[in-house]
Amino acid sequence: LKTASSFLPLFLVKTAPSFTSQLSPSRLSRARWSAQQAEAKTTTKTTSHRTFSLPTTVLEIMVTRGEETQVAEEVEVEVEAEVPVAKAKGKAKGKGKGKAKGKGKAKAKGKAKGKGKAKAKVAAGVRGVMKTALKPKAAATAAGGRGAPKAAAKGKAKAKAKAKAVDYSSLEKGAKVQVKAEGKFWAAEVVTVSKDKKKASAPVKVHFLGYTKDSDEWVGADRLKSKALETKGKSASMPPAARKLLLVKPKIAAPLDPGFRPVILAKKAYLEAAKDCEDKLEWALVRADGVARYSLPVFSEKSKESRISSYLAGVLIQEMIWQRSASELMLHGPAKICKALKAAYSKGGAYEFEVMSMPNVCGTPDKPFVVTIVENLSDLPENKDSPQVCGKDANGCRLAFDLGKSDIKTVAVKDNEVLYSKETEWDVTAEDPEYHYNAIMDAMKLAKAALPKVDAIGGSATGTISADNDATWCDIFPNVKPDVYKEKVVPIFKRIAKDLAGDVPLKVINDGEVTALAAVQAIKKGNVMGISMGSSEGAGYANEDGNLMGWISELCYVKLDLNPKAPTDPWSKGAHRGLSHLYLGQRGATKLAEKGGVDIPDNYKFSHPDMSTIKHEHHAQCLKLIQKAMEKEEKKEQVSKIYETCGVYLGYALAQYSEFYKIDHVMILGRVSKGAGGDIMLDTAKKVLAEEFPQYAHIEFHTADDHFKGVGQCIAAAALPKI
Repeated sequence: LKTASSFLPLFLVKTAPSFTSQLSPSRLSRARWSAQQAEAKTTTKTTSHRTFSLPTTVLEIMVTRGEETQVAEEVEVEVEAEVPVAKAKGKAKGKGKGKAKGKGKAKAKGKAKGKGKAKAKVAAGVRGVMKTALKPKAAATAAGGRGAPKAAAKGKAKAKAKAKAVDYSSLEKGAKVQVKAEGKFWAAEVVTVSKDKKKASAPVKVHFLGYTKDSDEWVGADRLKSKALETKGKSASMPPAARKLLLVKPKIAAPLDPGFRPVILAKKAYLEAAKDCEDKLEWALVRADGVARYSLPVFSEKSKESRISSYLAGVLIQEMIWQRSASELMLHGPAKICKALKAAYSKGGAYEFEVMSMPNVCGTPDKPFVVTIVENLSDLPENKDSPQVCGKDANGCRLAFDLGKSDIKTVAVKDNEVLYSKETEWDVTAEDPEYHYNAIMDAMKLAKAALPKVDAIGGSATGTISADNDATWCDIFPNVKPDVYKEKVVPIFKRIAKDLAGDVPLKVINDGEVTALAAVQAIKKGNVMGISMGSSEGAGYANEDGNLMGWISELCYVKLDLNPKAPTDPWSKGAHRGLSHLYLGQRGATKLAEKGGVDIPDNYKFSHPDMSTIKHEHHAQCLKLIQKAMEKEEKKEQVSKIYETCGVYLGYALAQYSEFYKIDHVMILGRVSKGAGGDIMLDTAKKVLAEEFPQYAHIEFHTADDHFKGVGQCIAAAALPKI
């Protein structure tokens, strides 16, 4: 064993626990361990030759395999060799076949299977340090000895599925990441990102926090968790030429988000650059009760700028889809651009999230989203809307509910007077819809007890609700399986009403729409947009007559920021960057908490995985810490920048929304809008409109009083059904 000690860099003997005490949290790095042993090794000079045998023993080969480290199968090793005079070096490469270079003679026979497992019988001349790179797809054996190198190895390998290409350009030195090891994720930071093709599978060098540099490791996306990572082909990648034109720095900068690049400014710059273009791209988004139309001048498809047109068109189509909903996209224009957009809005394309979501949003989960290219402009249907008239008088005895991502609000109303109101927390992430049903029913029964009878029931919920009160696509049931959703969730509101009060009138609409209707009742004027900056952005709009447009207005899925390094969100599962989810709501503030000088636990920091889920508890608690920090004189100046930044987001968002919604009034609700910080946010938004968009400076801002916040929306919901 002493003579054959050069084998030890390859094998970790089970009876040597001292070796494992030096391991990094990720895995045994054979190459590093070998190097350490090489430095400690002293060369033994001898002219004698002798034959020895290494008894059969059980060893472990630690083989790196993609995301994890696997222990190889038990290996029988028999060694019989001549010991050379000089130190030898050996290298080995293999995908089932091995090659070795070094001094000495070596013969080896072995079979190797990829996926991190290996079996081998080896007979080789040994002396010196032997370094073997066991690849994820195969393990090769080799040894070095005196004389000309000779090696032969035969093996079979099973290739792993080709990994998806990943854009690492947003990962910067010092960026905090999570690295998977031993079945869990460890805190680490980026040391460097290599552009060397040889490191394509693992181009990111990371340093594990709390460990020495000896534990630094090269890893790939399969073991990394970071908001900065972007999978190619799953999100719209901005062409280089587009970056130059579309990434416009705002006049009113976001103090804690200097990279913020508003979509509205990109559109403005593009239209100026394309004003003389002769070609146009026309599209129609078709839904059950309407059609949305748009016309965009585009650069010649023969020019390099045509990719800019394709990219921006994709962003604008996405925006209109989440304003109105759509079951079909119809395109007319230059063939190259139309084909590119058809591919982008197909399964596997950049907008696959929209393609897969819209059938559910439209209440037709069995009917796939369709994209067609038409030859004649006349083949596109005309624009059409179907405004909805809702009740505004809560006469009689009524119950109402408002279902948010954090709590259930319930009220009992008699002749427009609130007799009972309560907020009940719940966990929307529950997988069993019976939990949701029981939670709502329990809360409603308490409200019912305050009334002598029930004449009607009104309600609101996040997501889309059909005209027939079906919960076609509500994100307060995010973890319910599709088949169960269709059976149990879609009819849940009808079931609740029937079980609670029999066949009474029922009307349920989107929570943002209720906000807008409540605002109309409060300020007695129309053309009102309601924005609730709560767990996420909830938005709704009422026209000049105080009626709904028949749009879904799920503006939380609209892109506000074109910065290629903008954050992703858990709702779209990383499909897009810069969506409103992380700008107009709690997360718009909590993502800035650390930069704003707020003292927060590590798991409340934006880079931590706990802040990247659809659960809201951590964000709610983090926002409370932000609000407390605003009360401290020594921190107020820096913390105020959080609200200034949110105000910048809000100002540019309102300008963007104003292209499609005629906004004279905006009602702002939600925890982010509370207190002195909320005032700073609104003042900043007004400044953005006044200085960057004077045509929208007339918009009046309104905030909800305690009555409106507490029960205003529920009263508006209670008034929805007509008795």
